[in-house]
Amino acid sequence: MFSSGRYLEHFASIPKHVRWTAAQIERSMRDTINARPGAGDLWVFAYGSLIWNPVCRFETRRKATLDGWHRSFCLRTIAGRSSPRSPGRMLSLESVGKTEGIALRLPVYALEEELPLLWVREMPTGAYQPIWAPIAMEDGTCPTALIFVANQNHHLYEPNASVASVAAFIASAYGPLGTNAEYLFKLKESLAAWNIADSYIDDLVDAVIRRQSELDCP
Repeated sequence: MFSSGRYLEHFASIPKHVRWTAAQIERSMRDTINARPGAGDLWVFAYGSLIWNPVCRFETRRKATLDGWHRSFCLRTIAGRSSPRSPGRMLSLESVGKTEGIALRLPVYALEEELPLLWVREMPTGAYQPIWAPIAMEDGTCPTALIFVANQNHHLYEPNASVASVAAFIASAYGPLGTNAEYLFKLKESLAAWNIADSYIDDLVDAVIRRQSELDCP
C-alpha cells in the first residue's frame, strides 16, 4: 500500500492545498537525509504507531529516551482514522519534557528501499517535521536518531492539545483506517508492553473511555 502510493488515497478528503504531492514527500526525504549528521545504519525513534507497526525493515529495536520533547495529540486530521464529518487528532511530539519510546535501527543497505515507505506514511501533509536528535539507550550509548515532531507552522497544528481539549475528538472520530480511539488504546497497550509509562496518555485514555460511555447513554 505504501510502495504503490495507494496509502495516499486515504488522504483524498484533505484539501488539495494541504496534501503533499509525491514529489514534495521525496524532496523532504532527500533534504533530511542530506542533512544527516553521520552515515551508516540509521536509528528511527518510534513514539506512536511505529512502535507496533513499524512498516520499515529494521535489524534491532531498543528502549530509548528522548529529552526535550513530549507526546501530544496536537495535529488535526480528517483522514485515516477520521473524516471531514468526524474529525480527530494525530499524535506528535512537542518541545519540553521527556519521551520514552523505541529506537529502530535500519540497516544502511536497506535505506534506499525503506525510507521512502517511512516518508509516505509520515508525511502525506507535511504536518510533521523530521529532525535529528540524540537519544539515550539503556546501555548508556546516545546515537543520533531520526524523529518526526510537530510542525507548529502547519495548517493542521493545534496549540491546545490538553486532555480536556482533544478527548471528545478522539472518542468519536473514525475513518477508513479505523477509529481514533483504537489508535490511542493500542498506543497505551504497546507502551505497557515495553514498561513505558506516560501520564498524558493514561489520562487521555481515561477521558476517552468516559466520553464514549456518555455517548452510549440513551
